[in-house]
Amino acid sequence: MKIKKNDTVKVILGEYKGKTGKVLRVFPRKGMLIVEGINFQKKHMRARSAEEPGGILHREGSINASNVMLVCPKCRNTVKISISRVGDMRARKCKKCKEMID
Repeated sequence: MKIKKNDTVKVILGEYKGKTGKVLRVFPRKGMLIVEGINFQKKHMRARSAEEPGGILHREGSINASNVMLVCPKCRNTVKISISRVGDMRARKCKKCKEMID
């Protein structure tokens, strides 16, 4: 997967199209991401004790990685990413401005 935690992404498909956010978690085997402020879901929680009240929590749900594009930190555009080798390390590179992302 070419998108990593703490990357800034923009949603290109679905209900939240056009919104940007920071990636909080990545699930590479499922091809899913959790993005800050995107795809809110309600979770009903029972009160466990007097200190922990119950209620309805709003939290981010997962979104498919194919529905987002990475925002390049240098050129501030949504970009495709190429992976190149720098020594024995893999590095991500922006295809528009040719700058290294990592």
